[in-house]
Amino acid sequence: MSPNPNCPRCGANNMTFSTRGQTFSHQTYRWKNYYEVFCVCRHCQKSTIFLVSLNEINAAETFSEPLALLEYDGSLNQAFDIERYISLRDNVTRQPPEHLPEEIANAFTEGATCFAVGCYNAAATMFRLCVDIATRPLLPDEGDTSSPQPNARQRRDLGLRLAWLFDNNLLPDTLRALARCIREDANDGAHVGNLTKEDAEDVLEFTILLLERLITEPRKLDLAEARRVARRSS
Repeated sequence: MSPNPNCPRCGANNMTFSTRGQTFSHQTYRWKNYYEVFCVCRHCQKSTIFLVSLNEINAAETFSEPLALLEYDGSLNQAFDIERYISLRDNVTRQPPEHLPEEIANAFTEGATCFAVGCYNAAATMFRLCVDIATRPLLPDEGDTSSPQPNARQRRDLGLRLAWLFDNNLLPDTLRALARCIREDANDGAHVGNLTKEDAEDVLEFTILLLERLITEPRKLDLAEARRVARRSS
C-alpha cells in the first residue's frame, strides 16, 4: 500500500506487509471506501491492522467484492492509501452530537479519544473548548446598546460567561446545575490536572446536553421544516 508504512510493531521503515484479512469500515464521497486490513510485517512477522482508503474512483468497482483486497493478484499500493493503524484511539464510543460545525466536532472527537484512553484532564479540557466555542455566539454584540452587556471578564472567562448567559436567559436554566462542572472540574483539568474519570464524565455529559440543545435540536427542526415545505410544494 502506498506509501509503504513503517511497522508499528518493530519500527522497520517502509516495510512491506502481507494482507491476511479485511473488513469494510465506511464510505465517503459516495465512492471512497475505507477498510480495516489485517496485515503481517514481513520483517518481524507480527500483525497490525491498518485503516486504508481507495485513492481513485475508478478502482471502486475492482474492489467491490467482500474479499477483493485479499484475492487481488498484485500490490494494493497503487489503489489504496494508508490512513493510519488501528490503536487505542479507536476504542472511542462517544460520538459527537449531530450537525456540529467542524471545529466543534473535531474538538469533541479529540476529547472523546482522550477519555477513551484514560487521559481525563485532556478530555475535560477539550470538552471545555467545545462549550467555549459553542457559547461565544450567544454573547450580544459589544456595540448593541439595547441589550445587557457582559463585562470583559465575563466575555473572556467561560465559567463567568456561562453564569451571565444563564442569568440573562440566553441558556436554559435547566442546565445551570450541570454547568458547575465546567467552572470546577474542567478548569481544574486545564490548570491543576487532578481530574478523575467521574469528573470528566460530568463535563462530557454537560457538553453533550449543551451542544444538543444549542446546535443539534435547532438544526433538526430546520431540516424537518424544509422537508415539510418540500412535501407541500411537490
